[in-house]
Amino acid sequence: MTASTVRAVGDGHVARDRRIGYATAMEALDVVERAGAALPASWQGTGLLIDAGGGTAARRQAVGRDLVDGFKLWRLAISLGWLDIKLRYRGSALGPFWLTLSGAVMVGSMGLIYGRLFAMNLHEYLPFLALSMILWQSFIGGLTTDACTVFLDAETMIRAMRMPFTVQVLRCVARNVIVLLHNLVVPIGVFAIFDTWPGWVALQSLPGLVLWVADGIAAGFLLGSLCARFRDIPPIVGSIMQIAFYITPIVWKPSQLGAHGWWLPINPFDTLLEIVRSPLLGAPAGLLAWGSALGYSLLLWLVALLIFTRARPRLAFWV
Repeated sequence: MTASTVRAVGDGHVARDRRIGYATAMEALDVVERAGAALPASWQGTGLLIDAGGGTAARRQAVGRDLVDGFKLWRLAISLGWLDIKLRYRGSALGPFWLTLSGAVMVGSMGLIYGRLFAMNLHEYLPFLALSMILWQSFIGGLTTDACTVFLDAETMIRAMRMPFTVQVLRCVARNVIVLLHNLVVPIGVFAIFDTWPGWVALQSLPGLVLWVADGIAAGFLLGSLCARFRDIPPIVGSIMQIAFYITPIVWKPSQLGAHGWWLPINPFDTLLEIVRSPLLGAPAGLLAWGSALGYSLLLWLVALLIFTRARPRLAFWV
């Protein structure tokens, strides 16, 4: 059976109803030049060449090439992520710092309310709440939501030019990393007010952040592929993330459960949050948290590669 190829060329317009304003194909090419990146020879052209044929081995090879060529364009992905943020806040006085301001207001109000409700010491509780809320909203929750539409939002670019799908996933992760970095001003401000600095143990959060980025890439492949085919999945994921927010120690501390908190390592969001949050609060993450986080990450990558391998030849038709 011979492989059939279809060339899909988009119209190059920017979808006005998207939550984030995305660049047209010509703007993307300008970003390529500014980033100093060059598309590999096999990807150069005006349309995306889709190989819908071949067996499992051929699909795996195509995914491997996509990953390798996509990671070579990491500078392009970061530039596109930064461009997304600039387009999102075009014409705004504070730009992305509106999120920082809203996060600070939310942490302050929730800290006073829940601190009194749980009879917590604000000197200990407010830094915990500030860090937990920012890490969840700015990366874990935000990235999971964005991963659902990582290919749908890039519909114009996918149909207008040849480019590895990996670039769109890296673009989504880069965008959320940038948002996280400027929102970290909130917990840093809380630490300064209460004079609760974590010390050198905070450096132990760096491996956890690297694992977060790796998991974000896997989530982009998995959720992006599934949501491109089944449009009902994004609202389902949104509902699951709302439930996960309340059953994960974010507004409440694990110590409040006492002996009843045996089930927390089963929650993948708790273990991922713990390996970054604990060092930033001055306490190293435990081996159980790291073991659970690595196990869940490995499982996520295996499922993501399996789904992406099967979905990749059809993605350009689904978006």
